[in-house]
Amino acid sequence: MRRIDGYVMRTVGGAMFLVMVVVLSLDLIFGFIAELEDTRNNYQTLEALWYVALTLPRRIYDYLPLGAFMGCLVGLGSMASSSELTVIRAAGVSLKRIVWSAMKPALVVVVLGVLIGEYVAPPAERLAQSEKAVALGAGSNVASATGVWHREGDVFIHLNAVQPNGVLHGVSLFRFNEERELQSASFAKRGIFQGDHWRLEDVRRTLLENEGTALETEQSMRWETGLSPQVLSVLIVKPENLSMSGLYTYASYLEEQDLNASRYWLAFWKKTLMPLGTGVMVLVAISFIFGPLRSVTMGFRVFTGLLVGLLFKYMQDLLGPMSLVYGFNPMLAVLIPIAINAAAGAILMRRAG
Repeated sequence: MRRIDGYVMRTVGGAMFLVMVVVLSLDLIFGFIAELEDTRNNYQTLEALWYVALTLPRRIYDYLPLGAFMGCLVGLGSMASSSELTVIRAAGVSLKRIVWSAMKPALVVVVLGVLIGEYVAPPAERLAQSEKAVALGAGSNVASATGVWHREGDVFIHLNAVQPNGVLHGVSLFRFNEERELQSASFAKRGIFQGDHWRLEDVRRTLLENEGTALETEQSMRWETGLSPQVLSVLIVKPENLSMSGLYTYASYLEEQDLNASRYWLAFWKKTLMPLGTGVMVLVAISFIFGPLRSVTMGFRVFTGLLVGLLFKYMQDLLGPMSLVYGFNPMLAVLIPIAINAAAGAILMRRAG
């Protein structure tokens, strides 16, 4: 029995690995081609290649659920096509044991995904984004198209680039009064964290007064703000690419500032429930093999798998923004597609048993 368990695990695990290699190869190629369109200033071909390499952990994390689902579908599908599953069941191996053997590689994928998503992908993504922004000339552009916006009280802040070592490039500060009238606009080429405040360098400030405008320049300026390098390292990266701890920290910070944190809570629940979603998708793949896809061709299995995987993704992509617009709990937007797939998988498995 152990040999049969090992054979099923190797077949499914090998298929998962093969699917990940194919999908990642295509994604890296298209990602590199897309980055070549942004080449300018100091951001050239080698920098674009380095950027794509740094984003590899994030890409692996994004495709792990799909790789587990499609790998299980392809691996067990190949065994079904060659009648190996029929022989295994005829030898007295129960359906539950086959399912458990196929789930073990998925558990490895889940653990790997949690480790990459929590400890590897976020710092690599921060480094990739900051180095790209600096290479594109972040220190010389006022509120460039890249970077991030943030509001703190009556000040709107735009940062072109945030480096992991506590250095900012291209800091724009727009201060408004209670009537929402612009009072001043400041731009600093660089900001350095000093422990309890930031020191802005090469500062230009424009004051808007009743008598007219006045321009001031300073070599350095003290900037008091609640934004620490830890918070900014979260802010510079898209919520979907942050760690669970980073999402929780920044979402709590936004709520303390009376700002809307729903987008970050949505990303937090997606990350937290990713292991459950991956397990459910693998269960659906197994139920397909022992159910409606038992005797079809491999090409049809792959097509069906892509269709189901995209349907699951689109359900989450649709319900997520709906939770932000209509104000219901973001956790429900993540749980509902998982629950629907779990119910479908359980029904198909019961029929197969």
